[in-house]
Amino acid sequence: MQDFTIYFRLGTDHILTPDALDHILFVTALCLRYLWQDWKKVVVLVTAFTIGHSLTLALSALDYIHVNTSWIEFLIPLTIVATCVNNLVQHKAEQQKRLPVIYFFALFFGLIHGLAFAGTLLSLEGKEGIIGRLLAFNIGIEAAQLLIVLLVLLLSFLLVRLLKLSRMVWLRGASALILVISLFWAYQRFPFHKNYHDESEKTVLVSGVCCSDTV
Repeated sequence: MQDFTIYFRLGTDHILTPDALDHILFVTALCLRYLWQDWKKVVVLVTAFTIGHSLTLALSALDYIHVNTSWIEFLIPLTIVATCVNNLVQHKAEQQKRLPVIYFFALFFGLIHGLAFAGTLLSLEGKEGIIGRLLAFNIGIEAAQLLIVLLVLLLSFLLVRLLKLSRMVWLRGASALILVISLFWAYQRFPFHKNYHDESEKTVLVSGVCCSDTV
């Protein structure tokens, strides 16, 4: 039970940190179009994303697939870009569909985000007892994601329902801001961008020193 608590906390901390701002903004971009009364649609959306990232998290953690980390870090902001662009061209007819494009975005892009999660899990203690740790870590991630979703829905409610801001103005304005940020990240993380990889290597080295000191 103690191990479960440790890895559950690791999962929540992995999301609820400034270092995970890219993941936070992706979940935010997914949910921007929805309000409280759309909770059923949000459940489907979050479920699709959960299926996607849980699949690749498990396959990567169990060593069935291998993907270059630098490419994953580059692709993550591109998933945000695509989601924001979809939000910017959003129209009412799209919201009426039983399966809007955003659901497929959540599922497919979840596959990419899951690969990033696996790197954090495996960097700690290898594969011993991986199934139990994987379950606890994933549940922690889900708990943190649900908190982000609730906060986004609450903010949308305050702006659209209470302050009477146009729903489309809120959707497109917030999406445009997130789009600019994610484009900047994509530029920074381009696999052949030397400065970004130099900083990444420093981060890995520092993390390794910190972990060795705590053992």
